[in-house]
Amino acid sequence: MRLDGVRVLDLTRLLPGPYATQLLADAGADVIKIEDTDSGDYARYMPPVTDSGVGAVFDGVNRGKRSVALDLKTDGGRDAFYRLLDDADVVFEGFRPGVAERLGIDYDSVREHKSSIVYCSLSGYGQSGPLAERAGHDLNYVGRAGLLDMTREDESSKPQVPGYPVADMAGGLFAAFAIVGALCSRELGNSDGEYIDVAMTDVALSFSQVIAPQALAGENPRPGATPLTGDFPWYDTYETADGAYVTLAALEPKFWQAFCETVEREDLVSEHMNTDPATMQALREELESIFRERTREEWENVGDGATVDGVYTPKEAVEAAQFNERGIIRRDVDQAPRIGFPAVIDTPEPDESIPAHGEHTDDVLRSVGYDQRILEQLRGTGAIN
Repeated sequence: MRLDGVRVLDLTRLLPGPYATQLLADAGADVIKIEDTDSGDYARYMPPVTDSGVGAVFDGVNRGKRSVALDLKTDGGRDAFYRLLDDADVVFEGFRPGVAERLGIDYDSVREHKSSIVYCSLSGYGQSGPLAERAGHDLNYVGRAGLLDMTREDESSKPQVPGYPVADMAGGLFAAFAIVGALCSRELGNSDGEYIDVAMTDVALSFSQVIAPQALAGENPRPGATPLTGDFPWYDTYETADGAYVTLAALEPKFWQAFCETVEREDLVSEHMNTDPATMQALREELESIFRERTREEWENVGDGATVDGVYTPKEAVEAAQFNERGIIRRDVDQAPRIGFPAVIDTPEPDESIPAHGEHTDDVLRSVGYDQRILEQLRGTGAIN
């Protein structure tokens, strides 16, 4: 996937939108990060902070972008935005609904200027519906989408905050996918410009496909009581001899048989998919005893067909050979190591530089016809920085 020649005007900040445009930038798109002239993207200053003094979240999702600081509330800043629009393919905004319209850069206004633009709005609850204007963060979105309820061990337990911001990252990923799809549609002649409304809550809900049929039929799937949330003893986590944990994911009969043969317990093969509560409880207790016989490392090496693997901490994960040999952990850069593009495909060598706030304002505006005199005038009025 190569997006060389595609220009994106990125009006997003914090995590979900910048993650989306980071994926586009890694694929070769020219991402112009438009920040306000005051402090810019809040994530620049959010802890934890890297050795370079930049927030780690900002550092992780703004590689290779160019920063232009505009005050879109001023005529000069808005005019500069529309000048940049002439050479742009995508406008991507992450404001709350109504803000882009008040700034005069909403889809209808932008489309009048350039009908072929792909315009994406990413928000928590979308541009429509009774919750559209509600503020929120990832935890709110996964709570509303039903995901948080399913993080509990059982119905009597407290919902657990997910270790990763699922809705934020999934929303950004889906926005990037939708943008690339719209660009492809435009190039194929199937559409001109296109408007994309992505709600992070919607994307989180779309992840519920394995339990949605029950919910849509009027049933209420319960945490710890569905096939993929710990109901089955052959699909669960177990403590090992060294106090660590491993995963057993033997859903298919062939994997269960391979596991039973690995641990020399062929007598358990027939217990697979036996849903009698007493039988499942007895099997779970037997598995707990079996897994306590070896360390996590020993279980990781019992054989590729046994569908057993370790439960890793984030530090252990980024140090693991699996991710480093595949290249998703980038250690061949001048800055601190980072997570790279999550697929092995033909993409351009990514630019790993992190833009300073407004670092590219003058260069980018010169490229669309502004001379030094005009730049100084705009800077004097506060329209740019």
